[in-house]
Amino acid sequence: MTNFIKLDNLKQKLDSFRPLAVEIVNNLHEDLVLRWTYNSNAIEGNTLTLKETKVALEGITIGGKTMREHFEAINHREAIYFVEKLVQKNEPLTEWQIKSIHQLILRNIDEPNAGVYRKNNVIISGADHIPPDAIHVESEMNAFIDWYKNEAGDLHPVERAARVHSDFVKIHPFVDGNGRTSRLLMNLELMKDGFPPVVLPVEKRLEYYEALDTSHTKGDYNQFLSLISRVVETGFNPYWRALGLP
Repeated sequence: MTNFIKLDNLKQKLDSFRPLAVEIVNNLHEDLVLRWTYNSNAIEGNTLTLKETKVALEGITIGGKTMREHFEAINHREAIYFVEKLVQKNEPLTEWQIKSIHQLILRNIDEPNAGVYRKNNVIISGADHIPPDAIHVESEMNAFIDWYKNEAGDLHPVERAARVHSDFVKIHPFVDGNGRTSRLLMNLELMKDGFPPVVLPVEKRLEYYEALDTSHTKGDYNQFLSLISRVVETGFNPYWRALGLP
């Protein structure tokens, strides 16, 4: 719990400076959208660099890169904007929200599967965990939403966000785009509670996958929660820099 006390103190400190100046908010937002999009896509194998992602988001096509990679960048930005609208509404998580986020992720890439639960069984490359059979996806997602409605509210916001991420990916309800969707859902939960959204850096991909696999195969969330807590802490740094704080 020590982590949470520290994170709560950081949030309290940031809240004391709110509302932030419009220039600071806009500058931080542009930087966040870029880093979040680049890292989340890179974790999934997108080869656009940070600078190439910036150019792609400006609507310029980069030679030697696939159209899919361009769409992944553009779609991810649109999904972030959609998540931000959901934050404003501050509603509990629903299947409609999840499917809508996923639909944006796969737009122009795989339209038939965008926002649609998988009909086939899948294996996650390199992971010990095997997601449930396709016939169980619907019921598993119902149980996930029930858990969210009835139990998730008792958890600290950071733990709830981490659990939403981990438990969603465990079900792996879509053919593709589960990782990106799960990180968007995690940030949706954090932002609803006033925490800055987090960027999971691609450099931590191995630690991230191992922590997820441990939570899926052993039901032990400690490793994953520790990683997410550290990343949440890092998420405050751009604000301190923008405010000129040490």
